[in-house]
Amino acid sequence: MFSLNLTPAAHHSYFPLPQKRFGCFPARFPIGSFTVRSSSSLQEVEKFTESSAEGKDLNSELYASDPLPPIKTSKRVVLVRHGQSTWNAEGRIQGSSNFSVLTKKGDAQAETSRQMLFDDAFDVCFSSPLVRSKRTAEIIWGDREEAILTDSELREIDLYSFQGLLKHEGKERFGAAYRQWQVDAANFNIDGHYPVRELWARARNCWDRILAHESRSVLVVAHNAVNQALVATALGLGAEYFRVLLQSNCGVSVLDFTPQVEGGSPIICLNRLNQTPNSPVASGSSGGRKAARRIVLVCHGVSETNEASSSFLDDKPMNMLGTIQSQKVAELLLDLKVSAVITSPKKACVDTAATISSVQEAADCLGADCVPRYVEMKQTSKLDVDNILDHFKQDVANVTVFEPGWLNKLDDVMITEVWNQSGEAWKSLLNEMADEKEPEKVIVVVGHPAILLGLVGWCLNLTKDWIGSFHLDAGSISVIDFPDGSNSRGVVRCINYTAHLGRWSIPITKPTVDDEEF
Repeated sequence: MFSLNLTPAAHHSYFPLPQKRFGCFPARFPIGSFTVRSSSSLQEVEKFTESSAEGKDLNSELYASDPLPPIKTSKRVVLVRHGQSTWNAEGRIQGSSNFSVLTKKGDAQAETSRQMLFDDAFDVCFSSPLVRSKRTAEIIWGDREEAILTDSELREIDLYSFQGLLKHEGKERFGAAYRQWQVDAANFNIDGHYPVRELWARARNCWDRILAHESRSVLVVAHNAVNQALVATALGLGAEYFRVLLQSNCGVSVLDFTPQVEGGSPIICLNRLNQTPNSPVASGSSGGRKAARRIVLVCHGVSETNEASSSFLDDKPMNMLGTIQSQKVAELLLDLKVSAVITSPKKACVDTAATISSVQEAADCLGADCVPRYVEMKQTSKLDVDNILDHFKQDVANVTVFEPGWLNKLDDVMITEVWNQSGEAWKSLLNEMADEKEPEKVIVVVGHPAILLGLVGWCLNLTKDWIGSFHLDAGSISVIDFPDGSNSRGVVRCINYTAHLGRWSIPITKPTVDDEEF
């Protein structure tokens, strides 16, 4: 049994507990004034630098920058990191230097991203002025007539004396400073600067220009660190989230901005994070660190309603499309050796979990001298919402779980119940991960989308107010790595990854003509 009044700090103290920022509030919350941990202004960076010179301790307690500007119509912003560069391949620290170019692999990654975004409806492209990013933008933008707009504040993080060094050289020359860059980047100081804090301020400035543009579908091509900062500052997360929301070469992240009727900052939803040209589970590392512990969150396929959206209350088996989607998920996960599959007792979830388990077992029996491997499958009601709905069934009967922003339609009491139950599920998963019998452990979790979204929030040490700030599609996976062990903070490798579904997926971008909502 687990207590229902869990707090995020009870599980992880690695992030400070943030508060929901103006523009990120779901519609049911009133807009008010809050002190939060988010992006700083340049003046604040200078203030921190001065205090450091006086020998004072720093922390990452920053105040929110100005709220995001209001918008008149819905807007989708697609962020893409550049393809592999020559300095990426060499393991050299790039920062905002402009000496590296795309490798052949980087060109191919950019071409794959172009194909992935081929059916988009982009109105404008913003790009970093650095060659590796601008070339990626040119490949993706193709033969469109509109000019690419370069913005110097979209350049990569300024790393000053670190730039140009091989990583082992940085460690040898800078010792403690390099160590702080690795383990406490938000407080990292070099040459009198706090690079991550400065980056967060720059990213916040970029949003003013991006959102002020009259376009409704925007492509932004930039870099690893600055794209992390763009995602975080849009959601109201501070510099302590650096290296937590991964951005791989040519990874695609999508943010939806919806205007509020009463004006003010838009409602923001991270539709997907880090959809990569390559498999998100093939690599065993996160940000260059080996991840021996991993949780993969899986959304079941489409159910027999024969719609892309399923009812909040559905307990129906998957239709043919849903079955194909579950098989595609199972094939993607063949790059992993799954330790256990934990599922909700709902039919679509159980069937998806059984497919993953059976494919994993069959893959180990392809050789003549193979030894069959049993993949444990467990059911738990913590991954479902049935016990929450007894008093709310009339309120949620028409809510569908794969529509963007659907959680914002639920009242605060139900959101609290969903959040608390996902907290119980998160604690159970951490306990499962803590078992040291296996040197490497991968747990696949198949559950109700509301609970899975809650698990993302608990991983990031957020509060219930953020649960509507993320989105999942049928057949998607989301990956959480623990490169420093199950007792450390989780690193989100991707959210709502659907590239494995191919034609059985939905496009990353959708036409926005005569369409008021995405």
